[in-house]
Amino acid sequence: MAAAGRRAAAAMLALAATLVATLVGGTAVAQTAVAPPGAVPAETTAAAAPATAGIALGNTGLSLGITPSVSSDYLFRGISQTRNNWAVQGTFDLAHESGVYVGAFITNAKFLASPYNNTRQELDILAGYRFTLADINFDIGYVGYLYPGQTKPEGTQLNEYHELVLRANHTIGIVKLSGTFAWSPNHFGRSGNGFYLEGGADVTLPLEVTAFGRLGYQWIERNPRFGTPDYLWYGVGIQREIVLGVTAAVGWYGTNISKRECAPVVDRADGGQRICEGRVLFTLSRVF
Repeated sequence: MAAAGRRAAAAMLALAATLVATLVGGTAVAQTAVAPPGAVPAETTAAAAPATAGIALGNTGLSLGITPSVSSDYLFRGISQTRNNWAVQGTFDLAHESGVYVGAFITNAKFLASPYNNTRQELDILAGYRFTLADINFDIGYVGYLYPGQTKPEGTQLNEYHELVLRANHTIGIVKLSGTFAWSPNHFGRSGNGFYLEGGADVTLPLEVTAFGRLGYQWIERNPRFGTPDYLWYGVGIQREIVLGVTAAVGWYGTNISKRECAPVVDRADGGQRICEGRVLFTLSRVF
């Protein structure tokens, strides 16, 4: 897996170099009028926030996108990050007309561990470059998953980790196809190389309704440290703007992880947890 990680990193760097060379050649177009990168919206709820150019900041070429939301759970790649509780979240996206952006995603979070895990919030730092090439929208970025205030009991690991992410989407008529590849050299809880692949589709329906579906797979090098085996997750649902720019989304999400294999904790959840089970997820969000 270490060799595989080096190969993945080399591939990402080679792809970035190729794209930069293409940009220098003048065949790509910077992209700024897109939804916030929100790990976080797309991979958390599978329902991407509506596209927006953000709030223009004078003549600086910068725009600021803000997306507050409230959800019946915080699901990341199909697994609850709040132990099946509600989440209040915000995504901030500062983008330049060149395609370069920085941003942040903040949410409450909660985990079970032995002897304890005192995480109460998650702060993700986002940075990258968006552009369009051959009618395909690309986003090459970095995400740092941080957990401010978490302390580390002896013999345990901090949650925080980092990922390189490549996203792409292409619209054909009423269908938008999307894909994501992510790699972490040391995934959540110091669980080693993590590789993630996701595909999805959004379909525009009558009455301004959008149906969406996502299918993803997470590979982890040190499964016992992460808490689950490599796994598949899925999500299907619908979303629509309901009033004053507020979008409501509802969907069904699940994984192929059994309860016994779902993050068991000695003396606290020996038989596994219910954070990997299928569930209905409801979200309200507003893009500014």
